[in-house]
Amino acid sequence: MPQMYPMNWLFLFFFFTFLFFLTMIMCYFTKMNLIQKKLKSNKKIYMNWKW
Repeated sequence: MPQMYPMNWLFLFFFFTFLFFLTMIMCYFTKMNLIQKKLKSNKKIYMNWKW
């Protein structure tokens, strides 16, 4: 079924982009958790590092 190839390509493209965004979000949350754990140990640096 050659008509299905473009649909499969689009599906794969969106699927991989979705996976990429999921991994990015997971890395972001893990970094946030690590930063929060570090900041709990030393709050002085947190006050200076605040935006």
